[in-house]
Amino acid sequence: MSAAAGTFAAVFASLYVAHSVGDHWVQTSAQSAAKGRPGWVGRLADTRHVATLTLTKLVVLVPVGLLLGLHLSVWGLVAGLGVDAVTHWWADRRSTLAWLADLVGSGGFYRMGAPRPGHDDNPSLGTGAYVLDQSAHHLFLLVGALLIALV
Repeated sequence: MSAAAGTFAAVFASLYVAHSVGDHWVQTSAQSAAKGRPGWVGRLADTRHVATLTLTKLVVLVPVGLLLGLHLSVWGLVAGLGVDAVTHWWADRRSTLAWLADLVGSGGFYRMGAPRPGHDDNPSLGTGAYVLDQSAHHLFLLVGALLIALV
């Protein structure tokens, strides 16, 4: 295995774990509830969420990099975490991901399991929107890990 492949594997694993922690433990209930709202209320809540999420990824990745002796460049970290942060913010605005799901013919899946408008009759994480949200984040974690490993 090449050094870049090993670095990529360690970076991706670190980002994946940090993503799960940052998206589910560090994100506040207020950020989660507001980040998809229209206007500046939603934009600012989403920005606060992505800031703490990105910080969580750094807090996990830097010690892993030091302990494993990974050669991570500042530019690679900026590029990889930057792409991840921008795409995470975009997807978490909710209307943007719903638009993409509709565009590719997955709008029905996106809305699967969602509460009916005006009702709270399915309070669960088991929705199509959640699955597509996490899948999009995982794709860009991969892109971010590649940038971090290769730049």
